[in-house]
Amino acid sequence: MGHELKSWFQLDARKLIWLICAFMVIITFQYLELSSENVLSAVVPSGKISVETQSSFLASAPSSTEPDGTIRYVTHSIGLEYNGTYAGSETVHGNEVSEERDMDSNDVVISETDVDLNKSSTFEEGSESPKESLTEELVDLIKNSTVYDAESSKNKTTAEVEGGLSLELSKENNMATLDSLNQTSAVNEATNGFETYEVNDKDQDSDSTLDNDNNSGRKSSSEEFEDYPESYNNKTVAKEAPTTIADMNNLFYRSRVSYHSTTPRWASAADKVLLNVRSQIEKAPILENDQQLYAPLYRNVSMFKRSYELMESTLKVYIYKEGKKPIFHKPVLKGIYASEGWFMKQLQANRNFVTKKPREAQLFYLPFSSRMLEETLYVPDSHSIQNLVEYLKNYADTIAAKYPYWNRTQGADHFLVACHDWATSETKEYMANCIRALCNSDIREGYIFGKDVSLPETTIRNPQRPLRDLGGEPPSKRSILAFFAGGMHGYLRPILLQQWGNKDPDMKIFGTMHNGKGKLNYAQHMKRSKYCICPRGYEVNSPRVVEAIFYECVPVIISDNFVPPFFEVLNWESLAVFVLEKDIPNLKKILLSIPDERYRQMQLSVKKAQQHFLWHPRPVKYDIFHMILHSVWYNRVLQMKKPR
Repeated sequence: MGHELKSWFQLDARKLIWLICAFMVIITFQYLELSSENVLSAVVPSGKISVETQSSFLASAPSSTEPDGTIRYVTHSIGLEYNGTYAGSETVHGNEVSEERDMDSNDVVISETDVDLNKSSTFEEGSESPKESLTEELVDLIKNSTVYDAESSKNKTTAEVEGGLSLELSKENNMATLDSLNQTSAVNEATNGFETYEVNDKDQDSDSTLDNDNNSGRKSSSEEFEDYPESYNNKTVAKEAPTTIADMNNLFYRSRVSYHSTTPRWASAADKVLLNVRSQIEKAPILENDQQLYAPLYRNVSMFKRSYELMESTLKVYIYKEGKKPIFHKPVLKGIYASEGWFMKQLQANRNFVTKKPREAQLFYLPFSSRMLEETLYVPDSHSIQNLVEYLKNYADTIAAKYPYWNRTQGADHFLVACHDWATSETKEYMANCIRALCNSDIREGYIFGKDVSLPETTIRNPQRPLRDLGGEPPSKRSILAFFAGGMHGYLRPILLQQWGNKDPDMKIFGTMHNGKGKLNYAQHMKRSKYCICPRGYEVNSPRVVEAIFYECVPVIISDNFVPPFFEVLNWESLAVFVLEKDIPNLKKILLSIPDERYRQMQLSVKKAQQHFLWHPRPVKYDIFHMILHSVWYNRVLQMKKPR
């Protein structure tokens, strides 16, 4: 008996030693793989919101609540046979090297570089923390939608999902979950496993912009690139998961209830006006069969129409007179950065929106040109934009000392419109509270949903005839499946050309095009293509998005983390295809998987969206000038919170 007892104890001791060793191996592995915070989160799951997409064509709705507290969103489709997002197991590369802006013509290329320093993807939600009403408002945003559960492949109603939420998550846990989320965590924790379609197109049929710039002393793109700050040139490839279009929808809807601008130091009549406007927008009557607005193109056509009407009747903007030319008050109307110049020119000439009495204003415009800032102040070979940043800081200090309005809101009711890529870095510190309309609308570089605006990047070749050559062939006469031509800027375009250049008759993928007799030029290719490929260059933005719409070609956006223009208003999945950068090898397969009926619906949406992306010598209703101003107005209105 004693011998058996001794053997039993020896056996149990061995088992205990093996268990202790296994436990130590697991702890060591987690310590090496994760930071201390991630280890804790891995051991103790916390609530988070992630995104999945069944189709990238309609607005998001809640799908289910996971056992770990994850609220999972999906987009619902109209009987489509393909998913709206393609995703694989590989990690997608993010930002790399500096941004060299380009405008590729038939046989010429314009490139202007952009700098981005000290990137930050932190989502600043203001000083106030979300209250319990945040959860209720979030649920209200996604009511009455059919929900698709990707794991169980069963349809659920929103009511069933809400029931699950109430059973599995207490209101306190919901608030802790939402309060703990910031823009970075939501991006990195977004659900993978689906591939994304994104469209962004650019026409490169320019004929004179390059020559004009060079004749005026402007350096070539290659020369500019060599002068960029070292920290920008040495950017490494990000290894974080990309932000898909479904993720962006999730971030956008959350921002509507979670983003808080700086609380004004004292009340004003403008605040009361905006609070009243917000109430009217939220109670907008249902719009039916509007002749100018195509409902599927918008997130909520009724709210957009009401907001636009109230902007026309209510909005007053004060333009600061301070600032010297050429950086201030000198609009540049030609080239790839023309959006900021055309907006400045047309706002300054507008008698309906502009007021000379700052006390009447709800918004204050900072009238500088980011392009002229770079051309005037950047020191070649300095590898620094710090003097540009300081120049804007001094300007902000000047108006803050002279007027009370900046100090009242810390700049929250001020806005800027800047298309040069460096503007993101130049303004993110001292003008961080301002509403920033930026062409370089990159989530990883500090774009904030609920505050910032994605500015369309438009190429203007002839300021006297901005609508020259508008339009394209009907769908039945578009014989080319997909088209791209342009300079090999950045890491992505060489991959696109290597994969598809001269390898498939359906995929017209070229480098810089050269005109020749009997050959289609750039614009003619766009006019005859079903899909226009819009890959990123050195930065996420590209004029190709607007150019595709200009020629009525469905844009295919291949630019991870790029927020498309007027994102707060337009349902981009109705008019564009979004493809993850890593899915370039599957590009043709993705495009062929889209049913012809679906393509025709998207092409119709492109034609209906065209009015929002056109510059006119004199502004017209719903044009690009009014849409930029509306996005700034809309974001400011929805930032307003009732005093407690």
